Formats: sequence, C-alpha cells, structure tokens
Amino acid sequence: MTSWFTARHWRGFAAAAAALVLVVATGHWAEQRELQTQMEALRQAAAAHALGLRGLVEKHDFLPHAAARHPGVHALLRAPRDAALQARVNDYFADLQATTGAAALYLVDRDGLTLSASNWNTPSSFVGQYYRQRAYFEDAVQGRRGFFYGLGLTTGQSGLFIAEPVRVEGAILGVVVVKISLEALQATWMRVADPVLLRDSRGIVFLSGEPAWLFHSVRPVSALDARWIAEHEQYADRARFDLLPWTVEARHDASAFVLRTVVQGRRRNLLALDTPLPELGWTLTNTTDMKEVQQARRAARTLTALALALLLLGVLYWRLREKRFVEQRAARLELERRVEERTRDLQEAHAFRKAMEDSLLVGMRARDPDGKIIYVNPAFCAMVGYSAEDLLGCRPPYPYWHPDDLDKQARESDDALQGRAAPHGFESRLRHKDGHDVITMVYSAPLVDAQGVHQGTMSSVVDITAQKQAQARQRDQELRLQRSARLASVGEMASTLAHELNQPLMALSNFAVAARALAAHGSPDMLGNALDEIVGQSKRASEIVKRVRAFINPQRGQYESLAMESVILHAETLLKPELQRQGVGLDVRVDPALDDAGVLVRGDRVLLEQVLVNLIQNAMQAVQDQPPHRRCIALSCRATRQGLCTSVADQGPGIPPAQLEQVFAPFFTTKPDGLGLGLNICRTIVEAHGGVITVENGADGGAIFSFTLPTVP
Repeated sequence: MTSWFTARHWRGFAAAAAALVLVVATGHWAEQRELQTQMEALRQAAAAHALGLRGLVEKHDFLPHAAARHPGVHALLRAPRDAALQARVNDYFADLQATTGAAALYLVDRDGLTLSASNWNTPSSFVGQYYRQRAYFEDAVQGRRGFFYGLGLTTGQSGLFIAEPVRVEGAILGVVVVKISLEALQATWMRVADPVLLRDSRGIVFLSGEPAWLFHSVRPVSALDARWIAEHEQYADRARFDLLPWTVEARHDASAFVLRTVVQGRRRNLLALDTPLPELGWTLTNTTDMKEVQQARRAARTLTALALALLLLGVLYWRLREKRFVEQRAARLELERRVEERTRDLQEAHAFRKAMEDSLLVGMRARDPDGKIIYVNPAFCAMVGYSAEDLLGCRPPYPYWHPDDLDKQARESDDALQGRAAPHGFESRLRHKDGHDVITMVYSAPLVDAQGVHQGTMSSVVDITAQKQAQARQRDQELRLQRSARLASVGEMASTLAHELNQPLMALSNFAVAARALAAHGSPDMLGNALDEIVGQSKRASEIVKRVRAFINPQRGQYESLAMESVILHAETLLKPELQRQGVGLDVRVDPALDDAGVLVRGDRVLLEQVLVNLIQNAMQAVQDQPPHRRCIALSCRATRQGLCTSVADQGPGIPPAQLEQVFAPFFTTKPDGLGLGLNICRTIVEAHGGVITVENGADGGAIFSFTLPTVP
C-alpha cells in the first residue's frame, strides 16, 4: 500500500512540474512575442518623430543661407549705424519670420552685437544684445555652420539656433541666425500618455513630455562639460544636472531598454528605444508601457493553465462522469466565462494597437503581390481624398495616380511589388480627389508575416508638398536677388561706358587725323581706307553701347557660335598700329588642332574682342618701361578639359601677391589715371558667357591673365 501510494504521488508531482514548466514557457513565449510587437511599434513611432524633427529643421535650413546673401545684410554690416538700412533689414527679417514660421531671425556682427532682428519692435528685441558667448556664434565666425539648442538669453524661451557666416568678398563680416522653437512639439508630447524625450550629446534632457525629467541627465555630467555649458549659457544659469530617476534594465538590443520610474505620481515600467539623430547631435527616446507585455504573459499563462485544466477535467470526466457531472458542467461554464474575458482583453489590445497605427501622420498602404490594396490608414486617405472603402480592393491604375504620370507610376509600382524599389525612396506626384496635386516621398518594403511568407508590399507615403513649395519659393527669391544685383550694377555701367568707349573714340580721333593728312597730300586710296576705319570704329562704339545694355538684360546679347581664332585675329588687327608705335611684339599661338576639330564657343564677338583688347592693352602698359628685348606679349589659345582657354602673358613687373585678389574688383587700379573698371568689365563679360577668368604671376616674371569659355557641343 505504501509503495503504490508513493509511486502515484511521484507521477502526480512529475505531471505538475511538467505543467508548470509548460505554463512558464508559454508565458515567456507570449511575452517575447508581445515585446517584438511593442518594439516594432516603438520603431515606427520613433521614425515618425524623427521624420517630424528633421522636417522641422529642414523647413528652416535654407533661411540663414538665403538671408546671409541678401544685399541689404551685406550693406548693414558695412554701415552698421545706417538707420535706414537697419529698418529695411528689420522688415526683411520680420517678413521671412512671418512667412516661414521661424521663432526669430537676427544679424550679429563679428563682435557679437545684434544689428537687426525680426522682433526689433517687441519688448524682448534682440537688437543691441551681445551673443558672442554662444557656441553657434563661435562656429559661424570661424566659417562653419553653427547648430545649437539652448535657452534664449533675452526671452528665456528654448529653441534651436542655426547660424550662417556672412561672407562679403571672401571676408566674414557677421553672422545670420535663425531660431526655431520646439515648444509646440513639447506641448504635443505632454499630451501623449507614454513619455517622449530628447537629450543632447552630453545626455542632458532638454525636451520631454514629462516635465519632471527636464534638465536631468542619463549619466553624470563631467566638470569639463558643465564648465562648457556655463560658459556658453546653454541652459541659462543652471549649474546642476541631476541623474534621471530611472532604474534601467538593459536588453539584448543595445538601443532598447526597460526603465522603472515614477510618471506623474504613478510607478510605471516602460519599454524605451533610443534613436540617434547624428546630424543634430541628439538622441530621441520613445517609450511605451510594459502593461500589455505583462498582460500578454499573464493571458498566455492563464490560457495554458486553462488548457491543462481542460485536459485534467477530461480525464476526470471519464473517471467521475456520473458522480461529478453537475460540478464539471459548472466548471466548464466558469472556464468559458474566463476564456471570454481573456479574449475580450486580447481584442481590446488589438484595437489599441490599431488606434496607434491610425494615429500616425505618415500615410501607410499595404498591397498584395498582385497590387491589390489590402490596407490604408487614415493619414493616407486624407492625403489622397479617398475613403478606405474607395481604395480597398483597387488594382493599378489607382484612382489617385496622376493622369500625366501613369506610365512612370506603373513602372514604380511594378518595381515595388517585385522588390526593386530604391531603399532611399522615390518621389511621386499624386492627384487628390478634389483635383489638386500632392507631391509625396514613397518608401516601400516587403510585407512578411510571422511565418516568413511574403504577403505583398508595405509603403510609407510622406506628403512633401509644402517642402517642395518652400523650395520653389526659395528659387524664386534667388532669381529676384540676382535680378536686383543686376539692376544694382546699372550705376556701374555708366562708368563702364566711359571706359569702354574710350578705345574706339581714340581710334576715331587717330584715323580722323590721318584722313586729314592724307587729304592734304591728295592720296584718295589711303584716304578711303582711313574713312572706312572711321566708319568701322563708329559702328564698334555703337556695338559697345548695345553690349553694355545687354549686361542689364542678357536676352539682348547677340550670341553666336564662333571660332576664337577669328576673334584673336581681329583684336590683333585693331591693336597693330598701337603695338608698332610702342615697339611691343605680340606673339600669337593658336593650337592648330582647334581648327581641325572645329572647336567653337558660343558668345558675342564684340564683347569677346573687348576682353582681348583690354587684356592686351594692360600688358602693353605693363611692359612699356621694360628693356626692348622684354617688350613682348604672348597670346595663346588651347583646348582644356574645362573648355577653350585663352591666355595673355607679359614680361612686366607682375602683380604684388597681396593685390592678386583685388585686381578684378571695380574701381581698383594701380594706374594714376585709371578708372579701375577694365578688368572688372572683363570678368563680367567672361562670366556672362558662362566662363571664368583668373590671374597669376609667371615663373620668369610678368602676369598671366587667362579666361576659359565652354565649347559648343
């Protein structure tokens, strides 16, 4: 009897241990599965938050670059006490701030003094404030673009500062700064149940949905970092950054961890995911409650235990059917009730996850391998104007495809369905149901179920219409700035006319004197040639006036395909008498391969001749004080990788190295009677032809002026 009792109990103990192991293993499996689901949801939420942050920064990234090139900004830095200039720049900044939604724009000189700001007319105006201690200012005055997040020294409001150096003729005269407010983003995070936070490269939390975590650190702040923060007043007068009240449990995924903390007076266990934002130097942390993981584990253990209980009840049923029939029926009803409750819990969890998907701002669309739409979220429906009922079951061509891009979108759809979609996404133009265009970026990835079976394609669709419109506005603004710069040079053109007409007028005078002498000696043939030259120079003066007008309106220029050899020969003919009179030799060397290959450039013949005449005359003046054997000018023309290069080299004293950067500046001259416009005009003409002009000193002395023009394909 004792032996039978012991064996029976050992079997019972073994069965109970096996059941316990099964329950624990099932709970662990369900916990890991739910953790994977939660991690995927965290990654999607992190991607959406990161996309929003990058979009906010990129939306304003062009502002300091554009503002730093505004003529008014350059003028104010040159004349900081000019009240009228300051008022115009204030209005310009205020208009940019109102148009783009930036928190503020302002201009700081090299000493850190604010000269102009978009909030010039508010009590908290930045004008007159010093910001030399700010890190973004230090970066910008050293020629780098500055990114800096901190509390405002004047307003006390936090923001991201983007600084751009203002370069005027190669020198940094000041800094343009744009301030972007993230307070609206923080207000949104504070309304979310699960905390979201941002921390800087030193681990200090500067943006958080949980206010109690602000200005706390994930690790101790070193004395060196604390001193840097205090010197740059990044967080106002804060000198202490306590550790976050977290108890952290690391996971196998280095970017994910479990933290135990108190949120709004309640103890919570949170699953957290860190997402680095290297371009900003920040780390984004998203969290979600571990309650669902714990519920999944409990539900799995409960269901397993219930299943084992069912098995046990089945065995007992056959053994105690007549005796325990009523009890078994009651137990079965209780079991069904509990299963129904657990099923309801699982359905609620599923509904919660679906609500999270529907709350995404990024459009989501899933298709089966044949291209049929099997899922769309509300964000996608709002983007195209069609309801989910309109889209589910649709096959290509979809109703939101743009009628002008049907072939292109059909190819992109096939590539995505066959797994050939570009990993960096592609741009697609859609047609909203009400008829307006929507510009989007589409990112596609294979849709694989839990068993690893390919079920189709999942696409994330981001609306970038506003970004495209901002880029278009920026291009329009740049064109307007170029037009303003061209009109600003009209004043310079008056001096240019005086300088450029001097050459043909002098030639007219010389030929007129010669004609009078020839008329006195009765030489009709030579007199006719002189009169022809007078007519030619008169036409040349008229052409110069027309070409100067073309600087103001480039569409008036008379451009044609021409050979540089003919331009060189005509310039040589024009200057031949003057070269002989001064005893200067002109050595012309044109690469014979240019004529064989038929190399041409597209340009205005008279303007290009004017460039050569100016360069040769400058070379003549450079060698006029040299010994006779050094009074020689070398003119060469050859093909290079960049285009057709023409060089004029003299054997004069050369150009002092300190003045090499200034020779093309308007009104800069070393001649007592010079206007300082010749080389500036040459550069203007060459750049108007899409070319570039340079100067250097030769190895054996003298200066070499070269200009390169693009060739006709």
